[in-house]
Amino acid sequence: MTVGAARARPCTLVVCRGCCCGNARKHPDTDHAWQLDRLRAGAAEHGFQVRTTDCLGPCDQANVIVVQPSAAGRRAGGRVTWIGFAMDDDVTDDVLRWAADGGPGMAQPPATLELQFIRPPREARLRAGR
Repeated sequence: MTVGAARARPCTLVVCRGCCCGNARKHPDTDHAWQLDRLRAGAAEHGFQVRTTDCLGPCDQANVIVVQPSAAGRRAGGRVTWIGFAMDDDVTDDVLRWAADGGPGMAQPPATLELQFIRPPREARLRAGR
């Protein structure tokens, strides 16, 4: 049984903005600020959350976005999903659409987005008990 605020926790996008992700020197053709603005606007419109974090680890697969299921999505079997190479508008649109539809456990991800799923770094898998 889930109690308190965790019972209604929405889908959350964790956007890496560490050493490589969000770095205009490494990825000069990506408007990193615009991407984050679009994700935040989608969150405000559809009721999911967006937060940023320092380096998540898989720098060779930058930009990385982690999609955490809502409480309802987790109860329905949804699991945290890591997305790599999230640098263009199409990927951003797919992430927005999936989160707006409820994210892991609540909606199927767009097939094109599934091609961008990556394995989490070893430390994250160990913390998750996998």
